[in-house]
Amino acid sequence: MGLASLLILLTLAGYAVLCTVQPFARCRTCRGTGRTDTRGAVEVCRRCHGARHRLRLARRIHNHAERIHTTGTRPGPEHNPN
Repeated sequence: MGLASLLILLTLAGYAVLCTVQPFARCRTCRGTGRTDTRGAVEVCRRCHGARHRLRLARRIHNHAERIHTTGTRPGPEHNPN
């Protein structure tokens, strides 16, 4: 039980480091080409919008949490030091 918990924690820590170092991954839909072949026509990928990369899930969660924290701690107009 302890070994399994340790492996899970190490895996999560490794993924967190990966998301910090390399926040973008290749798009899975277009496989990093930016285009998809649909019924013989080549179209811009709907998932990545032709950018070829997507933001990783953990990085998206981190950015959202950071945005919530920044919004909640930003001084409002009632805290004007003048």
